[in-house]
Amino acid sequence: MNALGAALVTSMAWMAAAAAADCPRKGTLGTSRILEVDAATFPRVGLKSFPQTLPLADHEVVLTFDDGPWPPTTPKVLAALAQQCVRATFFLIGKPASEHPELVRRLAAEGHTIGHHTWLHRSLMQIPPSETTEEIDHGISADEMALHGVATTIPTTPFFRFPGFEMTPATLDLLQSRGIVVFGADLWANDWDPMTPQQELKLITDRLNAVGRGIILLHDPKAKTAAMLPDFLRYLRDNHYRVVHVVPTGPAVDFDGVP
Repeated sequence: MNALGAALVTSMAWMAAAAAADCPRKGTLGTSRILEVDAATFPRVGLKSFPQTLPLADHEVVLTFDDGPWPPTTPKVLAALAQQCVRATFFLIGKPASEHPELVRRLAAEGHTIGHHTWLHRSLMQIPPSETTEEIDHGISADEMALHGVATTIPTTPFFRFPGFEMTPATLDLLQSRGIVVFGADLWANDWDPMTPQQELKLITDRLNAVGRGIILLHDPKAKTAAMLPDFLRYLRDNHYRVVHVVPTGPAVDFDGVP
């Protein structure tokens, strides 16, 4: 973490950190606090791609999931999170969101943050520049349609993650001009590689212990991740990690794009 991030952690003056809801089950991990994030203060976060990340204290993590929704596995991820009273952020691909709107609405109804991950998960470095804006906007519009029944390119939650973290100066500038926070990650579980749930658990816990905090990237369509998640959440609880839930700063945006 850079000096600016360390100072922000110390003061906590810039954030509106609300108390997370109490969990009805004793001995759960829970969600320790809510962190409001805006593009003016943190336009791009995640040390794997950018020079700064979110101002997290030691043993604080933000859980994020990419590439859903996926009916065979996303409900299992939701069940594991609900069991431990944990809230996460899901970066949705527009096409499956349009195919499974009931699952998108369930994500939101259970208190999770909905971010955006393009329409088809194409690399924005590999497709023609003339198509990149459409790929971004089509994904946002599909997610909003699934959530609210109205297609709009103004996201309710202005959070975005590039597929494969493959970005260009033009796409970064586009998102910044629209007040959309670009999320990278600080560590990940490599759950796109072949491995068992036990191997994935060891990999992500080893990496987390090495850095002590951060934005964690997982993929809810991966069966091994869904199988590993209950053990990972228990590991976080038993080793005194705290989950931070990220939400956008400012007044809520209604589904028609009006504050």
